[in-house]
Amino acid sequence: MSTEKLVRMANQIASFFRSYPEDQAARGIHDHLVAFWTPAMRATLLEHVRTDLRSVDPLVAKAVSTFPEAKSPIAKEVAGPEQVGELGSDAG
Repeated sequence: MSTEKLVRMANQIASFFRSYPEDQAARGIHDHLVAFWTPAMRATLLEHVRTDLRSVDPLVAKAVSTFPEAKSPIAKEVAGPEQVGELGSDAG
């Protein structure tokens, strides 16, 4: 996939998160990239951010620069209790 297309897609993700507070938006963008983009796609975007900030939304730049590596947020969501511990319930 071309760098231009990755930048366009990342900027579209930033548009979605634009109404969030900046830190939440950056975290949301980061989580989306980690969950749905391949490592190669993320590496290409990160390299582009490091060399050319003009075409990248500032929220994207913050997301990939502030949180460069992390586990997918999906893993925790689909993990069973044996992996994350008992969730418990306050239902009576």
